[in-house]
Amino acid sequence: MPDLDLAEQFLAAQGRILDRRRFERLFRGGDAAPVRDAVAAYRNADGGFGHALEPDGRTPGTQPAATELALRILDQADAWDEELAQGACDQLQAAAPPEGGAIFVHASVEGWPHAPWWQPGDAFSLISTGQILGSLLARGTRHEWVDRASELMWERIASLGAPGPYDLYGVLRFLDHTPDRERAADALRHVERPLREVVTLDPEATGEVHGPLGFAPHPDSIARPLFDDATIAAHLDHLAAGQQPDGGWTFNFPAWSPAQEADWRGFVTVDALDTLRRNERPL
Repeated sequence: MPDLDLAEQFLAAQGRILDRRRFERLFRGGDAAPVRDAVAAYRNADGGFGHALEPDGRTPGTQPAATELALRILDQADAWDEELAQGACDQLQAAAPPEGGAIFVHASVEGWPHAPWWQPGDAFSLISTGQILGSLLARGTRHEWVDRASELMWERIASLGAPGPYDLYGVLRFLDHTPDRERAADALRHVERPLREVVTLDPEATGEVHGPLGFAPHPDSIARPLFDDATIAAHLDHLAAGQQPDGGWTFNFPAWSPAQEADWRGFVTVDALDTLRRNERPL
């Protein structure tokens, strides 16, 4: 069984105030306002988010991945702020590629420390667009950007060839929250085969693998029925056992700077505990 007190001590020693506030909100009965305020500290004048809120891009400039994480945290902690959401949508609309949606990395990352896989471009991104939409749709946010981005997601899902795991994270978060549940069920059947080709079912597998809990973290996730109960239980057992001696969890993708590593460890620690809680594992 994970040790909540030890996790709290880890966050006090190494975590960002953002993740300490998330922990307080989710596990100690904390208020929503401090989470909202912690997220808002990363907001830029254009309505988007930056300042290494997403630890792999350490630019102050707005980045889609930072905006995605801001909205995801507000949703997760039930600290939603529609003004922040509308501002983010305005920025996304202003910076959208010609077809709509969101790109992966804006050029503002250049000249600032960032992960080597953060390469600026101008193409529509499934992972950025789908994950941002997931949070906005979960909260019923209405905006022109949401409407066009949703249309694009349906178009791209229908024409998917051999998507990678990160593309599928965007697809499935969108399908988790789109209001058209019948169409989402049809789309899941379309992406089931490529999902099975990239998911790693062995919970003990090492390296940058992608297990069922990444694609279906909660019991009501649309992709959860694709995995049997024994497989999900094994991955939850592995997740629960992943707490390190210092109280935190770690991640399986490359750590490229001490600050990035510390920031991600704080984030994934709260996420690990939240996934276990939502799956009714004792804490």
